[in-house]
Amino acid sequence: MTVKQYLNKSFNSKSFEKLTPVMKEAINDIVTLCNEAKYDKNTLDRFDNIITNVCKHYNIERKSVENYFDNELNELIGEK
Repeated sequence: MTVKQYLNKSFNSKSFEKLTPVMKEAINDIVTLCNEAKYDKNTLDRFDNIITNVCKHYNIERKSVENYFDNELNELIGEK
């Protein structure tokens, strides 16, 4: 599964449905920006910067976004 496939799949999950409206918007922006980004050796740094910028824009804690992606991954691999 590619990063794009993983990110696009997140909108159909239980984890996503539990988010507040602001968090849903933030995650949507992160996914949109990642889908528009070029994938190369700097992809992880770019992803990190996207998260930082979106968190600043929405005034949300980075840890909340990281927890969401952790929950998504756990849901995807069946750990929760």
